[in-house]
Formats: sequence, C-alpha cells, structure tokens
Amino acid sequence: MKISRISLHHVPLTSHVPYYMGAGKSCVTVTTAVLRIDTDEGLTGWGEVCPIPHYLPAYANGVAPAVDELTPVLLGADPIGPEALMAACNKHLQGHTYAKSAIDIALWDLTAKAAGLPLHRLLGGRQVEKAPLYHSVSCLPPDVMADHAREAQDTGIRQFQAKLGTDNDWAQDAARLRAMREAIGPGPLLYGDWNCGATTLMAIRVAQATRELDVMLEQPCESLEACAQVRKVSGMAMKLDESVHDLGSIMKAHTLGCIDVATVKLSKFGGLSAARRARDLCLHLKIMMSIEDTWGSDIATAAAAHLAVATSGEYLLNACDLSGYVSPHLAPDGPRREPGGLNVGDAPGLGITLDEAVLGDPVAVYQ
Repeated sequence: MKISRISLHHVPLTSHVPYYMGAGKSCVTVTTAVLRIDTDEGLTGWGEVCPIPHYLPAYANGVAPAVDELTPVLLGADPIGPEALMAACNKHLQGHTYAKSAIDIALWDLTAKAAGLPLHRLLGGRQVEKAPLYHSVSCLPPDVMADHAREAQDTGIRQFQAKLGTDNDWAQDAARLRAMREAIGPGPLLYGDWNCGATTLMAIRVAQATRELDVMLEQPCESLEACAQVRKVSGMAMKLDESVHDLGSIMKAHTLGCIDVATVKLSKFGGLSAARRARDLCLHLKIMMSIEDTWGSDIATAAAAHLAVATSGEYLLNACDLSGYVSPHLAPDGPRREPGGLNVGDAPGLGITLDEAVLGDPVAVYQ
C-alpha cells in the first residue's frame, strides 16, 4: 500500500459560548486543519489539528507549508506503521510538531483500517468502557460560571475546569472557584486553570483564599519552576498542561514534584505516536492523565478518545468532548457526550464517517 494523494481542508469552528482563558487567549471562531491521506488501495485516513491562537507555537496556516515540505517523504510511502514514517518526517523536517500531529493521526487511522480493527485495539486495547469527561467553563463573571457548571452537572458531568485570569484579579478568580464549588456541591472534582496567565503571587493568593474548597490548580505559570513554587507553597494538587509537551518535560516536572496530573494533548506532543509514549511514561511514573487535544472537532475528539479508553482507568483522570463545544460537526457519527463519559465504537480506524460537504474544497492537494 502506498500514499497516493494528500488533501488539506480548512474549516472554521465556532464555539457555542465564547471561550475565554487567561492571558488574553480565547476561542470564538478558530480554523481547524483537516488532513486527508488517500492510498492506492482505496483506503483513506483522516487527521486534524486545531491550534488555539496564542496558546502554543502553532497556527492553522502553518500546516500547509509543513505538509508541502513533507510531501517528498509521504507520497509513495507505505502508511502502515505510523512511527516509522513519522521518524522519516522528523529527520526531513525538524519541529513543527503540531502540523505533524494531523499527519500522524491520519496514518494511525489508515493502519487500523488496514488491520480491520478499531484504533484503540492498536493503542493498548480497551481498558475502560467510557472515558470520564470534564466540562470546561469559560472565564466569565462568577455567577455566570456557576450557572454553566450547574447546567453541565445536569448532564452527568462530575469534573469541572474553571478558566481563570482574564481580568488579572486574584480576588475575582477566588470568587469564581467559590461560586462554582457552591453550585456543584462537595465531591465533584474542580480545578482552576490560568493557562500560564498568573504570577506566582497571584496563584498563591488564590490558593490561600480557596484552600478549604477542595480544588486543584492547573498551569498557573509558564515555567515548571514557577509552577513548582506555587505547588510547594500552596500544598494544593497541580495539573500541568502547556509546560509538559514531551518526555523530557514530564520527567523534569516529576523531578520538581509539581505534576499530579499531566495533560496529554495530541497536537502538543505531535500526534498519537508521541502521545502514546507520553501516556506510557506517565503510567510508569504513576502520574494521572487528562488525554485530549488542544481544540478541534470530531477527528481530534475521536483520536484522543481512542487513546483514552486504551489507558488504565487507575491513571486516566478524564478526557474532553472537544466536538461538543463547537459547530459544525465534521462527522455525524463522531463521539458524543453521554452519561458516564465519552465512548468510541468498534468500527475500524477512528470509527467515524466524514461529511465531506461540510469540509468544502481543499486548500491544497498533493499527488
């Protein structure tokens, strides 16, 4: 089997509710890059990457030049066994991890389809029936965030992420956590996420003001050292996201003692191949995980969900139904939020059928 054609589509995804994060980051309408890889035997693999503006060194318009650079490696190559071909891509083009993520996901989709197996069977086998879900609440006034948390709880959600830091006011952030805790009651997991937007002083003040609420902190500061300082002074559990993006950063965070939960996002690590290695390292170090992606629709959601259900339930904290936050859906049969979590079926590959009318014409074709 050989790769015969590569197509790239751009699709605007609009958040159902404007999504505000710390340090000026936001998601209202964001372009997702959808990659289609066709083979000479009639199989098609799909990948997706949807970078959030200002979140990481990544942007949707950067995918096409990277794919263009990699076509000499990809076209005519055997797609089965993604890690071998991705190693060749990494030798040909260093960096550009986010763009390679879409390629890697499409190769895994093709490999699983060629084997006639659901993707999770190739990533370790199903270990949980459904991946637990969290619901992320945009950084808004405390009472509005509380209302959104109640609405999500009514759908069966028991884990909640509160976005913090849009107004650079530690007291308001503490009020947001307090309002959400009162709304959902004791017991459900609640954590506050600054997306690197807090100083150590700001994060520590919020921690001191909310210590009795049973909350976890997520990525308050940009550097691992600063997060470690907040973790040490506050004594509160910490989830890391932006600052863990490869095996070395996970090891460093573990050495610093500031990583109770690692966020394994496919596009941040470079696709399913690298995310699976990160998953296995976290299992070795006994670090709990949130397995998801930065943003996206049904392809990214399905890919992360397959990895999540193939992960030990003892160390899988949660996943995210990214496609549930945005419109349009790219696949009518993609994973959807349901009571008990996010599920994937047993159809070959990603197990989804793309609505190509929604994709529109490709922005680039290589053959």
